[in-house]
Amino acid sequence: MLNSKNKIIFYLTFLVILLGNQLKAQILTIPSPPVIGAKSYLLIDATTNHTIASLDPDLKLPPASITKLMTAYVVFHALNNDQISLTDLVTVSEKAWRAEGSRMFIEVGKKVSVEDLLMGLIVQSGNDASIALAEHIAGTEMLFSDLMNQYAQQLKMTNTYFMNASGLPDENHYSTANDLAILAKAIINEFPKFYELYSTKEFTYNNIKQPNRNSLLWRDPSVDGIKTGSTSEAGYSLVSSAKRNEMRIISVVLGTASSKARIDGSQALLNFGYRFYVTETLLNSNDEFISVKTWKTEKASIALAVESNYITTLPKGSSKRIEYIKDLPEFIEGPITKGQRIGNLDIQLDGEILKTIPLVALENNPNGSLIKQIQDTIQLWFE
Repeated sequence: MLNSKNKIIFYLTFLVILLGNQLKAQILTIPSPPVIGAKSYLLIDATTNHTIASLDPDLKLPPASITKLMTAYVVFHALNNDQISLTDLVTVSEKAWRAEGSRMFIEVGKKVSVEDLLMGLIVQSGNDASIALAEHIAGTEMLFSDLMNQYAQQLKMTNTYFMNASGLPDENHYSTANDLAILAKAIINEFPKFYELYSTKEFTYNNIKQPNRNSLLWRDPSVDGIKTGSTSEAGYSLVSSAKRNEMRIISVVLGTASSKARIDGSQALLNFGYRFYVTETLLNSNDEFISVKTWKTEKASIALAVESNYITTLPKGSSKRIEYIKDLPEFIEGPITKGQRIGNLDIQLDGEILKTIPLVALENNPNGSLIKQIQDTIQLWFE
């Protein structure tokens, strides 16, 4: 028989094990991402660039009409740099008029404004609009594709190469889910006004009304872009973005079997991201994190803050398990200048270091008087 002392030890041990198992159960609450019929996909938090879910995100695949995101990106830069204007009239070439696939139905020899061509590119996915804009900016579609590749390099889209402005099949024309997410994020962040065009549900040109091929715009009110693509070689693909409660997520789904599959798969990924994850601002560089004692200084202490804001993506409910581990000198002596690095802060979740951020002084703390410095020097001898 157990005596009273042993019983207490037994029950306490049992309680510790039980609570430990419950804590583990609380931590492991996120299921696997949804299974979707795609060759490749990527789901990221657009603010932190954190990967929420992925499948072969660096697999090179034909992007089809998602290519037009880069076509638009080049056009946005040309507009922003006053190289062209929305009111420019573009004479439609025979090459643009003869474009195969999706079209906005511009006519050869007619003059069409850049604004209409841009809408035809974004909403109607017009291959004819793509070529017309490319020729207006660079003279030929081939020269325009050089611009596309230059911008891809600047964005560090390292597994992407463009041969044309429309996305028509070419064995040397490819991209990846990761690179297309980079491009979508660049459009959203660099050109917010132009990005609003991607939420347009329909556009009429020459008395022909065509709907946006991104049917998530009708299904999910939080979705505000961005581009579909499909060819027999590429399958059905979609780059989509949504914003709920100030959290923006970008989904890239490539190579599904049907239009419905790309929509359903994208919706499932977006819902997964929002259901289980949240964007958290844990630390602000303007806010005092800790006040520490200083020696030989005018003031007896100084406020420290993190060097930069820390925004991260966390599983919902996990922020209460965040720990902050300070690494500071035993004695901090003056003079101290604002912004001076004093130590480091480890941010941990369940024992894993998420980030190490420098702790810096929020203000100046100059040397104290000669008497103060002598007093502190003597006191430090005995510390």
